[in-house]
Amino acid sequence: MGSRKKQMADAIKEEKKHIAFAKLNNCPTSPRKMRLVADLVRGQKAEMALNILRFSPKEASRRLEKLVLSAIANWQAKNEDASIEDAGLFVKEIRVDGGAMLKRLRPAPQGRAHRIRKRSNHVTVVIGAINNTQA
Repeated sequence: MGSRKKQMADAIKEEKKHIAFAKLNNCPTSPRKMRLVADLVRGQKAEMALNILRFSPKEASRRLEKLVLSAIANWQAKNEDASIEDAGLFVKEIRVDGGAMLKRLRPAPQGRAHRIRKRSNHVTVVIGAINNTQA
């Protein structure tokens, strides 16, 4: 590897050290319901987001809380020497995409059938740290 390429790779690695992500695939909740909960925590500090999710009555909030905890643990694994309290972690990005659909048939009047679509979703949470040099 050339010196310029190595310097660029090191710079990219240093940039990515301040973010961590976690993914949840094929969650058996409709994307629309999950987005309602995801919109509550987008851009919030990590501790505040966990409190919002913990006290939210929606079923999707339990899964999202677990996912945010996983992203925080991933950040801590990347930055073993840094403390979570000093880093100022926040939910940088949260995406809810549609997943696979299970198609089922429901009997309907007069010998017909209606299709039932059981939706699922994929959720990606990106946790970022506020850099002390930029703040």
